[in-house]
Amino acid sequence: MNFKRLIRKCIASSFIVRAKALPCFSQAGEDIIVNYLLQQLKIKNPTYLDIGTNFPVQGNNTYFFYNKGFRGVCIEPDPSLFEQIKKTRPSDILLNAGIGFDDSKEADFYIFPHPYTGWNTFSKEEADSRQKLTGIAIKEVRKLPLKNINEVIANYFNPHPNFISIDVEGLDLIILQTLDFDKFKPEIICAETITFSLTNNEAKRNDIIEFLQLKGYFVFADTHINTIFCRVDAHKKTA
Repeated sequence: MNFKRLIRKCIASSFIVRAKALPCFSQAGEDIIVNYLLQQLKIKNPTYLDIGTNFPVQGNNTYFFYNKGFRGVCIEPDPSLFEQIKKTRPSDILLNAGIGFDDSKEADFYIFPHPYTGWNTFSKEEADSRQKLTGIAIKEVRKLPLKNINEVIANYFNPHPNFISIDVEGLDLIILQTLDFDKFKPEIICAETITFSLTNNEAKRNDIIEFLQLKGYFVFADTHINTIFCRVDAHKKTA
């Protein structure tokens, strides 16, 4: 590195420090947006429920908050990814299971090879579609346990998580439909709201948006990949 380049880097670093820039771990800045919204809602010690944690740090919507000292529950069915989460986030409550959408206690989990573990899913339809579209073969199918989202919230939160992040590859809406919104009212929900595509031809999942709007949420922000929803009455209280 030459001397002039070193000087430029030092100057740039000083601006970052003075600006108090925040680190981002999410795929498209979702954690920074959620952090801003939590501040707007005056929630000082947020809790989170991370459904489909996948990697514990990079591309994760809740590690930013773990890194700040807040705690929550991470749910990840993939055994190898779960071991990574245990090493990186030992202070969170960690559940090596999936979230069910009926009365089943276990289901087939379709696992793709690294680096495609973000495609892992309990949806056979979604797994078969991605295998067909990409030529990437499913590596393994395992029978893994399922938990009910309402039981998880009742067991680990009082009264509810402030922030729910959900990314379960094709099953987001079905799982959200099982959430008892009359009993549990998270202030913020971040859900993946586009269909899968490798050619930038993805479509917006308006069914998820419309469902959460009916449950009393509005779209606070959208990163194209994910939509961040805020509970209407919680937002109005701080206006």
